[in-house]
Amino acid sequence: MTRATSPRRPAVEHFDVVIVGAGLSGIGAAYRLQSACPDRSYAILEAREAIGGTWDLFRYPGVRSDSDMFTLGYPFRPWTGTASLADGEAVLSYIRDTATESGIDRHIRCRTRLVRADWSTPRARWSLTARRTDDEGTTSTQTLTCTFLYSCSGYYDHDRGHDPDFPGRSAFTGTVVHPQFWPADLDHTGKRVVVIGSGATAVTIVPSIARDAAHVTMLQRTPSWIISRPQRDKAADALRALLPGRAAHHAVRAKNILFTTAFYQYCRRRPDAARRLLTRATVRAVGSAEAVKENFTPPYAPWDQRLCAVPDADLFKALHEGTVDVVTDHIQTFVPEGIRLASGRTLPADIVITATGLRLLPLGGVTFTVDGRTVDVSEQFVWRGAMMTGTPNLAFCIGYTNASWTLRADLSSRLVCKVLNHMRRRGYRAVVPEPAGPLGERPLIDLASGYVRRSVTAFPRQGDRVPWRVRQNYVLDSLTTLRSGFDRVLRPVEATPATRPSATGTSR
Repeated sequence: MTRATSPRRPAVEHFDVVIVGAGLSGIGAAYRLQSACPDRSYAILEAREAIGGTWDLFRYPGVRSDSDMFTLGYPFRPWTGTASLADGEAVLSYIRDTATESGIDRHIRCRTRLVRADWSTPRARWSLTARRTDDEGTTSTQTLTCTFLYSCSGYYDHDRGHDPDFPGRSAFTGTVVHPQFWPADLDHTGKRVVVIGSGATAVTIVPSIARDAAHVTMLQRTPSWIISRPQRDKAADALRALLPGRAAHHAVRAKNILFTTAFYQYCRRRPDAARRLLTRATVRAVGSAEAVKENFTPPYAPWDQRLCAVPDADLFKALHEGTVDVVTDHIQTFVPEGIRLASGRTLPADIVITATGLRLLPLGGVTFTVDGRTVDVSEQFVWRGAMMTGTPNLAFCIGYTNASWTLRADLSSRLVCKVLNHMRRRGYRAVVPEPAGPLGERPLIDLASGYVRRSVTAFPRQGDRVPWRVRQNYVLDSLTTLRSGFDRVLRPVEATPATRPSATGTSR
């Protein structure tokens, strides 16, 4: 009698590096890895069905960059578009073209969500558990392993937005929409629209839909600092006419980096002067000091929260045309015909857009364990803005809040490549950053914005000194992040004793 044998399970795939996320950061990380570590195998896991990250997710009217494309774009692939503040479709095409031209797209596994990462010190590798969704919507579990894990999933929760439960919402007879999940068939033509919010999303949507809507009201609880920026960069156009493409790109990029850095430092060091400067500019754009005092003068200093940029003053032009008004008040309740405010006024609406913010999600919501012990991400410290204590061979990518995301993201990706090559030269199988002595703690994202305050305690922390500080200064970071001296902080991880899952530092 022949013994029946069960079919052999396929071997678990192993990669030198796994990158999580195929958005702006993930594609940039893959390019740097291919360039600096060309012999390393890698895969990119992307939870969505297409690449592009938030630029593929956000489809609301007018979606665009609020950072100039010469710095939001990659330093290795010059931005050739005419607009400095590009629309979302142009940014998405730029990301996808970069992936295709560099052959990165062949390494991407879409509809594959990483849910768990388990580190084994004896094996010196991560075991990754991912959920894969096929064309029919059936979900299966996949396992793969890697030596180094690099999370480039950003910090937004793509599955949920911040959507407060406003009183009486169910009584409203119109349509309520959250910008993160914009319906493709929503028609706002000839409709009365109320946009709740005053941040970047609101100031983008309002002038975009005002062209076709009957009227648009931007309803805000608190004003934001809003600055007008030119859609086209005249200096960039002039430099492009004089210099070869790559040289012009780097010249414009340097100009914009220096300007944004200097302006941010001016706002933080001289907040009262910055208030006056921004207020004068807004009065010129709006045409009424009284209206600016009521609706465009925040109670906080510039850059306590991120400034909102509007291209070619489009929001202010819509105000002048009478298609838009701004109301600063609190919501008392939704009513069948619209929204009743605390002042007693009712705003009639056919459509209400809740541009009330995003939810943050640290490292894509992945569960991490080290040698069987769950890692509490919020108890870890961040080294050089990229690697985390308590988790060997792990890095994550986070951009600037006061400048283009890509500036910081690209530095982190180049740092990861340097660490990988450092490990190879030293013969290390794994490394983990450890501080020399206790660290004072600060939140990783140092903004007073509501969406940050709601979630920042779930993120790793920054320390009180370099290299554990996550600075908002690209000029300084570009001089220090990629320096050597790794041996002073990066500890090789041996098979015994077991790796500790938490850092030495001050307690919460």
